[in-house]
Amino acid sequence: MAKNEKTSKKVAKIASKWLKKPKSLTPKEIKSLGGSALTQVPDKKKSVKKKSKK
Repeated sequence: MAKNEKTSKKVAKIASKWLKKPKSLTPKEIKSLGGSALTQVPDKKKSVKKKSKK
């Protein structure tokens, strides 16, 4: 996630609409909300698995 990630006005408006009336969202609006939320989640560090010796 970049340090300057912000929710756009469009997505904020969709989120507000969802909070007021969740079933009123279109599939396109739901995708926008999901994409925005996933973009703003911090990146996961890749873990390296160590092989155990037998």
